Amino acid sequence: MTTTFHLKGLQQKARILIDRWGIPHIRAETASDLFLAQGFNAARDRLWQIDLWRKRGLGRLSADFGPGYLAQDKAARLFLYRGDMDAEWRSYAEDAKAICTSFTAGINAFIDAIDRKEAQLPPEFTEMGTRPERWTPEDVVRIRSHGLTANAQSEIARAVLLAAGEDDADRLRQHREPDLPIGNPGRIDLGSIPEQIIDLLKLASAPVSFSKERLAASLDDAWRWSTFDDSGITRNEAPQGSNSWVVHGTRTKSGRPILASDPHRSLALPSLRYLAHLSAPGIDVIGAGEPCLPGISIGHNDRIAFGLTIFDADQEDVYVYETDPLNPAAYRYGDGWEAMTRVVERFDVKGAVAQEHTLLFTRHGPVVFADPVKKIAIAVRSVWAEPGSAPYLASLTTMRARNFTEFDEGLARWKTPSVNKTFADVDGHIAWTPAGYVPRRSGWNGMLPVPGAGRFEWDGQLDRAELPRIVDPDQGFVATANEFNLPADWDHAAKPVGFEWTESARAVRIKDVLEKIPAHELKDSQALQTDIFSVPGDRLHRLLMEFHPEHLDAKEARSMLLVWDKKMSPDSAGAALFGLWWSAHLRPALVAGLTSSHAGLIANGHGDAVLVMLEAQPSKFFPLFENTLAAALRDARDRLGREPAAWRWGDIHQMLFQHAVFPTSHGFNVGPFPLGGDASTPMHASSRLADGRVTHGASVRLVLDVGDWDKSLWINAPGQSGDPASPHYADLAPVWAKGDYVPLLFSSGAIEAATEMVIELVPARR
Repeated sequence: MTTTFHLKGLQQKARILIDRWGIPHIRAETASDLFLAQGFNAARDRLWQIDLWRKRGLGRLSADFGPGYLAQDKAARLFLYRGDMDAEWRSYAEDAKAICTSFTAGINAFIDAIDRKEAQLPPEFTEMGTRPERWTPEDVVRIRSHGLTANAQSEIARAVLLAAGEDDADRLRQHREPDLPIGNPGRIDLGSIPEQIIDLLKLASAPVSFSKERLAASLDDAWRWSTFDDSGITRNEAPQGSNSWVVHGTRTKSGRPILASDPHRSLALPSLRYLAHLSAPGIDVIGAGEPCLPGISIGHNDRIAFGLTIFDADQEDVYVYETDPLNPAAYRYGDGWEAMTRVVERFDVKGAVAQEHTLLFTRHGPVVFADPVKKIAIAVRSVWAEPGSAPYLASLTTMRARNFTEFDEGLARWKTPSVNKTFADVDGHIAWTPAGYVPRRSGWNGMLPVPGAGRFEWDGQLDRAELPRIVDPDQGFVATANEFNLPADWDHAAKPVGFEWTESARAVRIKDVLEKIPAHELKDSQALQTDIFSVPGDRLHRLLMEFHPEHLDAKEARSMLLVWDKKMSPDSAGAALFGLWWSAHLRPALVAGLTSSHAGLIANGHGDAVLVMLEAQPSKFFPLFENTLAAALRDARDRLGREPAAWRWGDIHQMLFQHAVFPTSHGFNVGPFPLGGDASTPMHASSRLADGRVTHGASVRLVLDVGDWDKSLWINAPGQSGDPASPHYADLAPVWAKGDYVPLLFSSGAIEAATEMVIELVPARR
């Protein structure tokens, strides 16, 4: 099947070959035409998604959906990039502006095709009564809200807990590594910092949700939709993480490196990730990115392969100011008062008159709280405000590197998100190094808010040469899963990077498995990406050996867990019981015992912090074990029936890809699928406590055979396309749910053989 489109701005003919799994292999004669075609294709497959992301990021939702989105729009505009655009463009690549200009021209060309009735308007626009808007190149880079940064929310939470005298609760909330003294270097009145700032920070980057109540909201209750409850306006706060490793050829059966990368994010329909193959003179790269961005951030070109996970650098700080009693819009800086910058923003609102709101900014960033009576204001400084911090866009440079030296030099451009980069090349080299803007702090470590009067300033960022790197290690592999992984001799006082890392369970399991495989194959990386062994289950098993309950239900639960194989298998009764005990009973009970008023800040606690606390004094917590094991057993009976032999973890732990606009339509939803794993297994699959629905997991999985590229494998879910009429809307979901993969084809011959659809792009007729 061949379809032809005439595109304005295209200089020469280009082609898009869609293979049987939905990957577009885009071929053009120039870089300009290549990225125009990439933008056109992104709109062809994901127009509703990228249009919604753009409106969210620019704070334009209320124009389409009404007053219920006004608070979210205001929050988004607080964090838009408003700096020097020349410096912005230079940060990513020498041709970044030209690439983004071509990419957005391609998006607009598809919208033009819809207007000419040559392409179909996605059904979501018809359902919601909206139209796609045209893009400018600046839209790609000014929006930062799809990036992952830390730790402003954590600073606020810590301040609230420490003000209440609940340091133990804060330690349970977030394990500190290394555990250096926090202090209060600015002698801030922590009790003056309100918890509701966290809601505003979440709202600035929250995904868009739809409900009848929110869509029907009036101006009078517009600000009701600025807090986080069961309305669904917020993202689920389950942990997000990623795995990536690369094995040297001395430890592989083929003698070639194998690189695996599976970033974990919110699971959505359509998927967060989109795979594409970009080919033009000087460019031949394939892999995953986000559909609203040009280029490839995870994948390979003809010489190098590259993966990533989040590296939890602290890229944000909270500043507290004394304000002028005579002028609340002025704040103490140095020996005088400095006026806040006022920006009046206009918000078009569907069904209501346009609204104007004044946003205030200090030299550090947007003001997120002010109290004229107490004479304080609070602002957030984020890497988002720095030139070059559009997430992942430095990939425009790194994806074209030919060796590790070029790749490493290109990472000097990478600012957000802060990442662990894994690398391999056809010459047999492998490497790991973190990348990102790490603020240089002197005299404080970023763990608590500080005064904004001038003592606590960033002195630029750590130089690229200061960040660690591992090249061709003797152990034959490098692996990362968001764990604390700075060198043992790192000077954390002089160069604080971060003290809040994801729990170590996945990293422990991955490294243990890699060490035991002498001749690694692709199938081993596949198995490890979908591994469901529970490190917390293993550690708690040792404690249960010492625990002897009296309650009959607790005894029965203990007996079941002692014979369980510690694998979170979807068909396992032991996994079902452990999953309920660990997540729905033991951890919530531990949190409740440490705080009476701030449990919402702690959620379920940090996995490492929980285990360290239990292991330090096991007998102290045996009464808690008794009560929670019995409760978990009763919970399992209520959910799964009286007979334990019939219990299945997959009957609780399921993934439903639910459409935001058509949430009750079976024609648009995909699933449900029973899943194994949980938040602590390499096959990350974290779920909601209330109903067991999986919300986070592998947004994409890649296993790359470095040098024999056609043997590489991948899987996305639920499919490549966001168009419900496409055969690639949901075709990959069953494959993904089973832990299987499909080929990632790179050579021309293999691609031609697997092509099912061809899109011919030709210059528009004059």
